[in-house]
Amino acid sequence: MTTTGLHALESLLRQRIVVLDGAMGTMIQQYKLAEQDYRGKRFVDWKGKDLKGSLELLNLTRPQVIEEIHAAYLDAGADIIETNTFSGTTIGLHDFLFQGEPNRGRKDQEFFQRVVGDVDLRALVHEINFEAARIARHAADRVANETGHRRFVGGSMGPLPVAGSISPDVNDPAFRAVSFDQLRETYFDQAAALLEGGVDLLIVETIFDTLNGKAALFAITDSLEKTGRSVPLMISCTVIDKSGRNLSGQTVEAMLVSLAHAQPLILGLNCSLGPDEMEAFVEELARVSPYYTSAYPNAGLPDALSPTGFPETPETFAPKVANWAANGWLNVVGGCCGTTPDHIRILENAVRNCKPRDLLDSDVSAAPRSAHAAHAGAVG
Repeated sequence: MTTTGLHALESLLRQRIVVLDGAMGTMIQQYKLAEQDYRGKRFVDWKGKDLKGSLELLNLTRPQVIEEIHAAYLDAGADIIETNTFSGTTIGLHDFLFQGEPNRGRKDQEFFQRVVGDVDLRALVHEINFEAARIARHAADRVANETGHRRFVGGSMGPLPVAGSISPDVNDPAFRAVSFDQLRETYFDQAAALLEGGVDLLIVETIFDTLNGKAALFAITDSLEKTGRSVPLMISCTVIDKSGRNLSGQTVEAMLVSLAHAQPLILGLNCSLGPDEMEAFVEELARVSPYYTSAYPNAGLPDALSPTGFPETPETFAPKVANWAANGWLNVVGGCCGTTPDHIRILENAVRNCKPRDLLDSDVSAAPRSAHAAHAGAVG
């Protein structure tokens, strides 16, 4: 099969199953960092809320920790590492870094307009995402030079603590804390900085509210136009329970239909469920999707007694996920919450000889493969 003219990632997808990294937060927890680690010299005099737990801030205050984690996943066999930017938006970080308070007793659109428009917060978010991309880029390029095999950096664009289509107040179902434009603006700042930092693709992941996902896709188009870059797009949705629906009520197939306008290179599922609970939904997506399919589940359902907070060990996790690859369902595989480099190392070895999933529609390979396509129907 010819791969002339294809993006390097798609060329690799046609050859074999591509391996994504595992959890960032799980690994950071193992460092047992204290408040002073999150503050560093930069924020030693910070007067706001405690910063411990603001994982993205470590890109500025403890960048060596983040690079060590990237390196561990690369050494484990990951082809793609994700930037440490899962919550790296103005809205995603506002609980830590925005010192304003709601004027009307609850966080509403007036409050979040101040968040997304805060000049200092926007500048800090840009720096966090730019540095995160730079750190990951350095790690990926170093390992690529050492091994002779290209490694890719995915710009992680995760969910927000608010939803565009769901009220946070059960007593006021018509209330919406944020507008679509505010969602788009917060994602625009993140995407632009990640692109400027040199990511190879953008990953809109853990989509629990499809409207939020659409806002991210709309923002990506704007940011690509601003930066003049063209990169592939990966979309990863999440189902919240065994019903197979996301928080806004859509099934896997409905999510696919709602987001297909973006013409992603890869579309899949991640987070929320472990491999046992997610299996039926991965199979369903592989049956209906015309795109390269990804899956990176949690290491089981949360378990406070497990060392990582999740029960699946590398030895139990990898065979279950590798079975999906053996069934011909996957093109990209990795791990989410509770997974470590050991999970990825065993998983990479288990899928090494599995054939990648064939696309259902042979014409899809000729469709737009960059995130530029995300503008079509982005708010439809």
